[in-house]
Amino acid sequence: MKIKLVVIVALFTSVATFSQKKWTLKECVDEALKKNITVQQNKLNLELAKKDVDIAKGNFLPNLNANTGGNFNFGTSFDPRTNDRISTSFFGGSMNVSSGITVFNGFRNTNTYKQAQLGVESSMLDLKVIENDISLLVVNSYLNVLFAKENLEAAKIQYEISKKQIEAADLRFKNGVIPKGDKLNVESTAATNLQTVVTQENALDLALLNLAQLLQVPSEGFDVAPVDVGTPSADLFYKNSSYVYNRSLENMPQIERAKLAIQNADINIELSKGAFLPTLSASAGLSTNYGFNLNPPTGISNTSFGDQLSDNFGYGFGFNLNIPIFNRLQTKNRVARSMINKNIIEFRLESEKLNLKQTIEQAFLDVKTALKTYEASKVSLAAQEEAFKNAQESFNFGTTTLFDFDQVRNRLVNAQAALIRSKYDYVFKTKVLQFYSGELVFE
Repeated sequence: MKIKLVVIVALFTSVATFSQKKWTLKECVDEALKKNITVQQNKLNLELAKKDVDIAKGNFLPNLNANTGGNFNFGTSFDPRTNDRISTSFFGGSMNVSSGITVFNGFRNTNTYKQAQLGVESSMLDLKVIENDISLLVVNSYLNVLFAKENLEAAKIQYEISKKQIEAADLRFKNGVIPKGDKLNVESTAATNLQTVVTQENALDLALLNLAQLLQVPSEGFDVAPVDVGTPSADLFYKNSSYVYNRSLENMPQIERAKLAIQNADINIELSKGAFLPTLSASAGLSTNYGFNLNPPTGISNTSFGDQLSDNFGYGFGFNLNIPIFNRLQTKNRVARSMINKNIIEFRLESEKLNLKQTIEQAFLDVKTALKTYEASKVSLAAQEEAFKNAQESFNFGTTTLFDFDQVRNRLVNAQAALIRSKYDYVFKTKVLQFYSGELVFE
């Protein structure tokens, strides 16, 4: 009973600890990469590729086989001593050990081994592509959580302002300064702000749920650590897209994978050409046999098993040379086909480069646009804050109607939301450029 109690306490302690944990961005990325099914599948594909290398290595080794067999014969046989046919039963068998090795086969074993090694590298790059995509997805989801938190905080501030206005409106109503309708309008505005708080809370819960599901961890009590994204600078990280593109050619696994495909195509050409060359193989073998008459004639006995194996023992070796002369132009056409396939793959590399360049150019333009939007949002918010201060003073002195005050306040709320949205949009798009340049660091 005590043991059960300890286990239960430990369980609830671990749950409580988990619920209090705030995940950092690096922890989220690491967890997503560890849990993602596609990543796990690609890791298994990598293991398969490594086994292909082991199989290719084995082609250089000789094989070794052993076999044995036996048979029973029943019937009659001719006895030369008596010139009669006698009934007999005979059991015999053989034992063989053989080995063979490919001495030369047009370098096909060598090229197959090289191809298998390229397969490992290609599988590693496939895995890297998936990991990059997931990492960016986690970054975006993480920033969505922070974005939702800032929106919620802004909504709460507006609600607190509304509550203070209710107190002021109550006082002014009691003093006969404003009619009851204005008081009710203030309460209605507060109720709307409270509804906005609830909406933003739901948006935050949804953002946390999406991130938790991406990490495949329980959503109950899940939260992330705050990250100071700071105030985005007016200076871009990179002056032009060409710098990012040149860096991406060195860092993006898609490009390296396309280059490996060209190397693989070269090996395929060599494999096809190997069929023009002769094939030389060697073999060696050991053999022996034995036999026993189960009904030996009178006066005749079977030779012992050991003596038979020794007396009948033999060995030999040989080689086989196969020289291709004409195979209906099949080899020539396969070589030509391999060369055409290489040309196709070279175009794929150029296509990958072009797609990457266009993606980076678009990302660079998106960053510039996001920065302009953010700068404009800052100016707009500063103006709306000043307008709100003036409107609030006028409203307190009774020189501005509640309707006009709410109009100014709504513009302030919209300006705050626009600034938060433009800030996180700019931050994420700069992260994308850092990702392509190979400078994105998860902390």
